[in-house]
Amino acid sequence: MDFTITEAQGDLAGLAKQVLSDWNTKHPDRPLGGFDRELWTAMCSAGLVDAALPNTVGGAGFGVLEQCSILTEIGRTCAPVPFLSSVAGAASVLAEFGTPEQIERWLIPVVRGTAILSPAIADAGDPAPFTAQRGQEGWTLAGSQTAILDGAFADAFLCEAETPDGRAIFCVPRTASGVTVSEQDVVDGADAAQLELEAVTVRDTEILAGAAPTWLRQRLTLGLCAQQLGTLEAALEMTSDYARTREQFGKPIGSFQAVRQRLADAYIDVEAVRLTLWQAAWQISAGEPAADAVATAKFWAAEAGHRVAHTAVHIHGGVGIDLDYPLHRYFVAAKRAEFAFGGATSQLRTLGTRLAEELV
Repeated sequence: MDFTITEAQGDLAGLAKQVLSDWNTKHPDRPLGGFDRELWTAMCSAGLVDAALPNTVGGAGFGVLEQCSILTEIGRTCAPVPFLSSVAGAASVLAEFGTPEQIERWLIPVVRGTAILSPAIADAGDPAPFTAQRGQEGWTLAGSQTAILDGAFADAFLCEAETPDGRAIFCVPRTASGVTVSEQDVVDGADAAQLELEAVTVRDTEILAGAAPTWLRQRLTLGLCAQQLGTLEAALEMTSDYARTREQFGKPIGSFQAVRQRLADAYIDVEAVRLTLWQAAWQISAGEPAADAVATAKFWAAEAGHRVAHTAVHIHGGVGIDLDYPLHRYFVAAKRAEFAFGGATSQLRTLGTRLAEELV
């Protein structure tokens, strides 16, 4: 296993940091969440979107390792952009399983920055949110899913549905008849949406079958862990700086034993997230089975994310929840990432089930 950052990862992370830092400096008082189209256009123009996709679909030929490096930088600024859902998730699964026609219709617009796709999938172990039955003109989809990441401004959805032959993913335009999208406010902003499908007709040419649902869920979970790593890194750095400068009883609070211990524990937690993330990412990039590694990474992203987020707020005191101070962005981002695609308990159940199956 090789944890060395590649030259491409370093270059793309540096470019992402430059673009995101410039934007972050110009928008210190921005609202939580949402979607900043100006920033997204800047990222697409800088080549960060097409660089993260295979060259067979118009990208630069990189993949999951480079995506994780970019997502970490996005997490460090809590930037309101749909890179995780639209690129690391939807575009990547289309590049892997899509037909040339699907790539031309759905993926190329993502690379060009003219369309956003949001996956509407179940957490690991949960039933598919939609059902699909064959009809006269293709497939008929029904069902609903809430809190879809970046769904409020998506142009289309990749919907996981249960078919008579197993689970599959269907490409569903937002404008299709029978589609209802309701915007939802979540803890870190207003990018989420509830998607309801009522007798929506989808052609046979818009289906991704086989391993696509599991593949997509794994990539989204891994990408979320990468984004969580950046969020926790930035929150810990902010808290450490605060502990060095904030004085109480004539001394920096960072000199107090209890504060030092909590900061040390938070540092260990962040390193655990980093280690398990890159272990899972490397296994995926090497084509090795990675289900256990991804579940382990998500466990640490959830469990450590909870502890680090609360440590950051507790050490900051009242200013930690002041909306005029940036830490609140990192707290709510970490809390959302804790539960998205399955929390710590869900991941332990997944790992326990797999261990039990191996022992039978």
